[in-house]
Amino acid sequence: MLTDFGIILLFIIAGFALLGVVLGIGRLLRPHHPNPEKNTTYESGEDPVGNANVQFNVRFYVVALIFVLFEVELVFLFPWAVVFGNKDLIAQTDGQWGWFALAEMAVFVGVLALGLAYAWVKGYLDWVRPQPKATPLNSPVPADLYGKLNEKYRTEPSKVKE
Repeated sequence: MLTDFGIILLFIIAGFALLGVVLGIGRLLRPHHPNPEKNTTYESGEDPVGNANVQFNVRFYVVALIFVLFEVELVFLFPWAVVFGNKDLIAQTDGQWGWFALAEMAVFVGVLALGLAYAWVKGYLDWVRPQPKATPLNSPVPADLYGKLNEKYRTEPSKVKE
């Protein structure tokens, strides 16, 4: 006699076993003929150019993260709106359920709005990168000596080794 947890464990084991069987059958049936052309990086049908390790601008990630955050907010707001619009449920508690649900969603949306305002104020949503400000040079060496030193070691573009 199995308990409820034993049945769940059997379903999990059966799921992994079925997954292993399907992947094993797929490995046996598919062709395996690697060559240099198949092993190259696929870039939408174009030949890869340059190094694949390029610098990724973090601003894209921040905008995508904020987009996902507000999409999740909509996922939470839709069922709330369906339940909040149910007159029978609100009537069962003399209207107190409706006010509680409204206050709960106001707090939820308020926290998200504060997070958006914080990201906006910090400049995380600015698409144009701000220009860096040069810090003043507090050095006992005069600035023109640095310029002379740079001139001494400056190379012409034609003399640079590639």
